[in-house]
Amino acid sequence: MEKIFHDEESVRRFVHRFPERRSLRACYEAGPTGYGLYHLLHTLDVPCEVVAPSLIPKAPGDRVKTDRRDARRLARLHRAGELSPVRIPSPEEEAVRDLCRARVDLVEDLDRARRRLGAFLLRHDQVWRGGSRWTLKHDAWLRSLSFGDAALASTLSHYRAVVEVRTAELGALEEELLPYCDKDPFAAAVARLAAYRGVAEVGALTLASEVCGGGGSPGPPRSWASPAWESRSTPRGEGPAGATSPRLNSCSPARASSPGSRRVRDVGPLHQRDYSNCTLPADGT
Repeated sequence: MEKIFHDEESVRRFVHRFPERRSLRACYEAGPTGYGLYHLLHTLDVPCEVVAPSLIPKAPGDRVKTDRRDARRLARLHRAGELSPVRIPSPEEEAVRDLCRARVDLVEDLDRARRRLGAFLLRHDQVWRGGSRWTLKHDAWLRSLSFGDAALASTLSHYRAVVEVRTAELGALEEELLPYCDKDPFAAAVARLAAYRGVAEVGALTLASEVCGGGGSPGPPRSWASPAWESRSTPRGEGPAGATSPRLNSCSPARASSPGSRRVRDVGPLHQRDYSNCTLPADGT
C-alpha cells in the first residue's frame, strides 16, 4: 500500500506505473474535493466509482478511522460489490448546481441580516405592528426610522444597507438561474416539479440539480437521496370537494426560496441535509 498526493502529476505518475491500465479499478468516497479525481482517472482510461460514504457497510463499534484502514476496507468492499456509487453529474450540471448552492447561501445571508436588523430594533423598542414583515409597507417603515444618537443612526444605516445589498444580490442571482429552467438537462424535470403546489421554478431547478438524474426525470438514481411525496386534500375554497393535489414534503429542497416568500420556504443548505428517510413512489408521480 502506498500513499500519494491527489494532484494531477502524482496521479498520472502512479497510474503510468501499471502496464494494463484498463485492468485497474478505482473508487473513492464522495467528499468536498468534488469529482476532479474521477474525471482525471477517466481520461487515463481507469474505471472509477465515487461511492456514497453514508452507505458504506461498517461493523458495529468500528470507530477507528485511518487512511490505511479506509483504503483497505474500500478495496475489499469494492471487490465484493458492496459499495453504492453515486451518479456523477456532467460539468454543465455541476456548474448549475454550484450556482444554485450560491443562491441558497445568499438566502441564508439575507435571513441572518434581517434577524440582526430586527434584533437591533427590538433592543431599542422599535417594534413593527403593521402586519407581515419584509413587505413594501414594512420597508417604508424601516426607512422612516431615525435615531438622535449618531452611533445608533450609523448602526441602523449599516444593518439596513446590508439587507438591501443581500436582497439585490439574491434577485440578480435568481434572474441568472431562470434561463436554466428551460434548458437541458433540467427543463423536463423543472416542468414536472414546478407543477406541484409550493414549488417555484427556481426551487424546482435547485432540486433537479441536486438529486435528479439526467434525461429530465425527477426520479433520482438508486444511490441518490430523494424527497418524499404525498397528497393532501385541497383546502376549502381552493378546489372542488374531495379534490387532492400532490405536495412536496417539508424535507424537500425544492421548498427553498427567498426569505419571506409565500410560495416556498427555505429549509437550509441542500448539501447538508439528510434525505435517508425520504422515498419516491414507484411511478415517479
